Order: sequence, then C-alpha cells, then structure tokens
Amino acid sequence: MLAGLRAYLDSIRARDPAPRSNVEILLYPGVWALGYHRIAHALYNARLFFLARWVNHIARFFTAIDIHPGATIGKFFFIDHGFTVIGETAVIGDNVTIYQCVTLGGTNPADGVAGKRHPTIQDNVIIGSGAQVLGPVTVAVGARIGANAVVTRDVPEGAVMVGIPARPTMVEGKGEKPFLAYGTPCSEMFDPQTQKVELLRCEIETLRKRLDALLAEHETPERDRA
Repeated sequence: MLAGLRAYLDSIRARDPAPRSNVEILLYPGVWALGYHRIAHALYNARLFFLARWVNHIARFFTAIDIHPGATIGKFFFIDHGFTVIGETAVIGDNVTIYQCVTLGGTNPADGVAGKRHPTIQDNVIIGSGAQVLGPVTVAVGARIGANAVVTRDVPEGAVMVGIPARPTMVEGKGEKPFLAYGTPCSEMFDPQTQKVELLRCEIETLRKRLDALLAEHETPERDRA
C-alpha cells in the first residue's frame, strides 16, 4: 500500500515542478479528492448510494472538486488545482492529468450509448484548464485537450485539440511526445490567461515550418534538373 502511494506521489512530481517533497503533495486537493472518491466509488458499487453521495459531498466541500461516486478512475490520476466536475458514467484511464475548471459532462443518453452520458478518457491524456468534454465521446490514448476547448466528438489518438468546438491543431509529430502542461502544444508559456494567443502562435509557427518544407521539396527537383 505504501509503495503504491509512493508511486502515485512520484507520478505527480513528474508532472508538477512545484512540490519540494512528496509530503507536500499530500496537501493537494486533487489527491484528497481522489482518496475520497475511492471510498465513495466502493460504496457506490456496493449499492450504498446515499453513503456514497455523502462522501462525495464531503469531498466537494473540502476540495472544490466534484467527482460522482459512479465515475471509474484508473491509476495515477492527477487533478492539478481544482474546481473540476466529473460525471457519473465517466471512465478515466491511467496517467491522466486534468487542470483546473474542467468538466467531464453529460448529455441526453438518447444522443449516445444508452446509459452512457459522460466521456471516456483513455490513458496518458492531458486536459487543459477550462476545457469541457461533453457527452459519451472517447478521448483516445495520448490526446491533449487545450485550455478552454469544448470537445463534443471523439478525439483520435495523440491529437491536440483546441477551440470551440474543438478541432485538431498541427504539432510536431516526430520523436517521443513531451508532457504538455495545460494540454497545449506550446513549449515555454503555460499561463492559462494567454493560452489562446500562445496556441495561435504555435499553430502559425508549425504552418511556417511546413511551408518551408514544402518549398524545399519543390525546389529540390529544379536543382536536380539543373
């Protein structure tokens, strides 16, 4: 049990440069919210719905994070800061990171899979601050949801989604993908107040690189003919 807790805290330190020790991470509201949810989820599965909701309300009061007891959450889940809402039928995989003010919200079950109103978030996904993922959509492995994006459709593996409604943006696809704070493709600035500007700058820079590559390919045959 202690080894599992240590591994969980180490996984958070790998994603958050702020804490000076694992003991400091134990004060994080996201850690407490997940701990409360483990208890509430066990009660929910035992069909002790009132007790599960009671634990859920206590957790929300102390952490400002609302995770429905029915939500299924995998290993090494990290909520950085708080004010997050996760619905009843949400399914979250392993090594998922969510920043502040995110909603994994539901829609009318008639619009999707019967009884499945909330998203499925697969492994190694990052969801940026203020993002909304709505309905029984699937966010595939390794995807990034940029700050303030609104996702209402399935997200393919490894995609970086930005905008309202969310759409894929072009990022460098070579090599191992780094951890992207706030789910953005930017490499230096992660202030959520400047996310939209930074996303546009990143997209323009990526387009410029692609244009240079296309021009270089177009010029190469002409040099060969000469």
